[in-house]
Amino acid sequence: MEKRQVYGYVRVSGRDQNEARQMAALSEYEIPTDRIFTDKQSGKNFERPAYQELIKKLRSGDLMVVHSIDRLGRNYEEILQQWRIITKEIHADIRVLDMPLLDTSVRHDLTGTLIADIVLQLLSYVAENERENIRKRQEEGIREAKARGVKFGRRPMEWTEAFERQAEMWRKGEISGRGAARNLGISHQTFMRKMKTMSVYQAEGM
Repeated sequence: MEKRQVYGYVRVSGRDQNEARQMAALSEYEIPTDRIFTDKQSGKNFERPAYQELIKKLRSGDLMVVHSIDRLGRNYEEILQQWRIITKEIHADIRVLDMPLLDTSVRHDLTGTLIADIVLQLLSYVAENERENIRKRQEEGIREAKARGVKFGRRPMEWTEAFERQAEMWRKGEISGRGAARNLGISHQTFMRKMKTMSVYQAEGM
C-alpha cells in the first residue's frame, strides 16, 4: 500500500496579497514546498491552475491541509461541491486548521464523517447568510439615509462585489489597506474613505 501523501493548499485573492500567513500555518506539518499549491486570484470560480493540479494529484487516503474553509470557495454551494469531490469522489481527507472539527482524517467511521459534514454545511450556510445580511443592511442604510435627505454625491466607486471582498480581507487582517486599494485600482485614501462610509451604512441598517 502506498504511503499517504500530505498536500497543502493556499489561496489569496489578490496578486499583491502576501500568502505568508497561510504558509506559516502549514509549516508545522513539514509539508515539502513542492507539495504546497498556491493560487493568487479570486475564488469566483475554480478555474485555478494550482488547485486543479492538486486535485489531479490527490489519491485515496491522501490528506489536503488548508488554513480555513473559505480557501475552498467563495460561497456555500462551491465549498460543499469541492468538499464532496475531495472526500466522496477521491476519498482523500481534508484538515481545516482553524476549525479542528473539520478534519476527516481523525475518524473514518460513520459518526466522524457525519459530524464533519454537518459542521461544514452549518459554517458554509452561516457565512453565506452573513454576506447576504451585510448587503441587505447596506441597501437599507442607504435608503434610510436618502429618506432623511442625505446627499451622497458622486461615489468614488460602486458598491461592487470586488470591493466587498477586499474590504472583508482587510477587516480580517489578511491584506493591508494599500494592498486592497492597489487590487481595486484606487488610491489608499479613497479605499479608507469608502471603508468609513461602508461602516456608517452598515450601522444605519442594523
